[in-house]
Amino acid sequence: MNIFEKKKIKVKDAVLALDLDGTLTNSKKEITENTIDAIDRFIKAGGTVVLASGRPTFGVTPVANILGLEEKGGYILSYNGGYFFDCKNNKELFIKELTHEYLPVLEEQAKHFGVNLMTYNHDKAYALDIEEPYYTMEVTINKFIRIKADPLTPQITFPIIKCLMTAPGEHLAEVEKEMKKLWDGKLNIVRSEPYFLELTEVGIDKANTITNMTKKLGKDVGNLICCGDGFNDLSMIKAAGIGVAMANAQEKVRQAADYITKSNDEDGIVDVIEKLFYWDR
Repeated sequence: MNIFEKKKIKVKDAVLALDLDGTLTNSKKEITENTIDAIDRFIKAGGTVVLASGRPTFGVTPVANILGLEEKGGYILSYNGGYFFDCKNNKELFIKELTHEYLPVLEEQAKHFGVNLMTYNHDKAYALDIEEPYYTMEVTINKFIRIKADPLTPQITFPIIKCLMTAPGEHLAEVEKEMKKLWDGKLNIVRSEPYFLELTEVGIDKANTITNMTKKLGKDVGNLICCGDGFNDLSMIKAAGIGVAMANAQEKVRQAADYITKSNDEDGIVDVIEKLFYWDR
């Protein structure tokens, strides 16, 4: 069915959930002025924006600041759904911590499978191997302080929401299969990128958190539009009133979407805002 025959949503009724990397940001990890302006128009017309990312909150906050969500209003869904934050009111609305007793087992398994393991505390990223290229990528994007922790478990004396395993994609795909068998019913395990394997408490993903919080905000899930490109966006794209995949999305994500927008290097989110909503004139 043509998406335009299916439905359009009034801006004032809408919740627009935006993944960051590969979706809201372009290949340079930047948000274009066209995209910033389109989101500004959307918010001023009464729309609700949620930045929905696998990144820790510390890594999402600078993007929220660029969009002015602290002043205009908007929300952060971070840690792949483990945390939900009201920017304007500076208020935590939801948090689900990872069971701390799992950590030594995860560390043992990471070493067994030959992958890196990391977790976070505000602006710090703790990892077994801080020279590994995918860890370097993660800390560079989010501007974390590097902390070497091998062994990892004794240094993690604070609550955690997510762990991340990193390795080349082909190897991590095999690790993902084994981890899902080992942690069935205990952890939610999904790859956000071919080289990032996200580990959160069971039941925690973008879909569950965004749909539950949409309801708590007094909005209809049918008026929820979710945009993404990666495997960790798949659940919320399927759960949305309208699920949107970027043109650069993984093939499985594109197949699940109601609408495929332009790529993240072609202002795909501007296309969504211009085409999928009714605007009160």
